[in-house]
Amino acid sequence: MSILSFLLILVVAFLAGVEGVLDEFQFHQPLVACALIGLVSGHLTEGILLGGYLQMMALGWANVGAAVAPDVALASIASGILMVQGLTSSLDPNLVISGAIGVAIPLSVIGLFLTKICRTKAITLVQNMDAAAQTGNIRKMEFWHRCGIVMQGCRVMIPALILLWIPASWIAAGLESLPLWLLEGLQAARGLIPALGFAIVINVLASKETWVFFALGFCLACIQSLSLVALSILGAGMMIIYMILKKGEADGPQIELGDILDSSKDR
Repeated sequence: MSILSFLLILVVAFLAGVEGVLDEFQFHQPLVACALIGLVSGHLTEGILLGGYLQMMALGWANVGAAVAPDVALASIASGILMVQGLTSSLDPNLVISGAIGVAIPLSVIGLFLTKICRTKAITLVQNMDAAAQTGNIRKMEFWHRCGIVMQGCRVMIPALILLWIPASWIAAGLESLPLWLLEGLQAARGLIPALGFAIVINVLASKETWVFFALGFCLACIQSLSLVALSILGAGMMIIYMILKKGEADGPQIELGDILDSSKDR
């Protein structure tokens, strides 16, 4: 790996850690983070594939109240780095991607532990900002605020730096030493991850009114002649029909499609 790729991966890791709390440019999302790591390392195709699998797994991960979800930023960056290290050793891409997916969940749990440490340390930063606010020192408030952002970026960048220092030959030897039963299990898990992500989302959003659309979606997906564009148009049509029926229940039988699509009338 070149020095430029090494530094760019650290930059991506830092941005992913920052976006874990800012949520502005979504650098911490697996599809974006892994694709960027693949881009700067010369393995864009493999990075997109890995990010796509991890993104499906992370669909249902969300912070709810005081419950903090597993750290998707560290899982994405670390898995992407392991993928690059494995591909550098000319290993089978399928083996490398399966191995990277297999370590994503344990790494996300480790990232959750690091997140809790950073958020605990951030209490001191908030107290310092409160003290600066009482004296009207705006520059000091901005300084402590930036310290908190940098701390979140280093939360992912430092583990990424440690992984990058691990020789690629060690990672290759570890992947090649995996037993056959574990490799087959990882391959099976790789196929189940998209279903798992959708299942988590459905478990949150499902209701008696939406189950029928879920069943229709499965039936339409079995029609191989339909493209993704056609499926998207059908999904949008079913959504409009559902909105018309819901609005009809509230406002009576007199309803027009233009009333649903014209958002200016709701203002």
